[in-house]
Amino acid sequence: MNPLFINFNGELIPADSKVLTVANRSFRYGDGIFESMRLIKGQLQFPDLHVERLTGGMKALKIEGYSQMDEWFLKEKAADLATRNKIKNGRLRLTVYRDSGGLYTPSDNKAAYCMEIEPMDDARYELNNRGLIMDVFTELTKPLNYLSNYKTCNSLTYIMAGIFKTQNKLDDAFLLNQNGFLCEAISSNIFVWYNNHLYTPALSEGCVGGIMRKVVIDLALKLEIPVTEAQINPNILYEAEEVFLTNATRGIQWVMGFGVKRYFNTLSKNLIDELNK
Repeated sequence: MNPLFINFNGELIPADSKVLTVANRSFRYGDGIFESMRLIKGQLQFPDLHVERLTGGMKALKIEGYSQMDEWFLKEKAADLATRNKIKNGRLRLTVYRDSGGLYTPSDNKAAYCMEIEPMDDARYELNNRGLIMDVFTELTKPLNYLSNYKTCNSLTYIMAGIFKTQNKLDDAFLLNQNGFLCEAISSNIFVWYNNHLYTPALSEGCVGGIMRKVVIDLALKLEIPVTEAQINPNILYEAEEVFLTNATRGIQWVMGFGVKRYFNTLSKNLIDELNK
C-alpha cells in the first residue's frame, strides 16, 4: 500500500501534491537535515534520541525553530500521519530545511519541514535471513567536519556508494573517511566483533551519530560485552569473526561476506533478541 498523505508544515495533504518550487534550498543546495525513524505497533521508537540528534543538527546548520521540534512534536506528528495513512508499522522520514531565499547566503534561517511514512511488514526488529555481501567503496571518501555526525540533505557520497553497490552486485558498501579508516556503510553504522571485543568507528571518525548505534552500544555494555569506539583500519575486516550494521529502521543487519571472508552472526542474533525485549 502506497501512503496517501504526508505532513507538510503541519498540514496533512495528498502524498502526490506538488509542494516544492525550484527555489527550495534543500533542492538547490542540500540545505537541510533529516531523521529516519521507526514506528512499531503505532509507537515511535527512541523519540528522545531522535530529538537530541535533530536538535544538534539544526543548531549546527544554524536553522531556527529547533526548540519547537521536541519529543512531543515528533510523537504527535508521527501518530497523526500514521493514523491518517492507517499504518501501524512503518518507516518515517522527517526532513527539515531552511525555508528562505538567497543564493549560497540565505536571506533568513527559519525552518520548514515535511514528514513522510511508508509501511513495513514487521512489528519488531528482524535479523536478515541472508547475510549481506559487501565491499569497500574507495572512489570517494567522507570528509571529517562538525556536520559529519548528522544526516544532512547533502548525500552525494552515499549516492555514489549506492551506484558502486549496484554496479558490483553488492548488498551494501563500507565507506572510508578522508584518512582511509572505516567510517560507516551507505545508510548504517558498522560494528566489528574481533577477539571477543566489539568495535565501532568513533564519532570523531566522521560517521553519522546513529540512533541504533547508541542503543546497541548501551545494550552491549549492559550485557557486559566490551565495546570500544575507535579509529579502525579496514584491514580488520579480514580478521573479524563477525560484522554487522545498525540503523534506526532496520535495527541490526548481519554481514555474511567481504571478498572471500565469511562471518558468523551469533552476536547479532543475541543483540537483536535483547533489542526486541
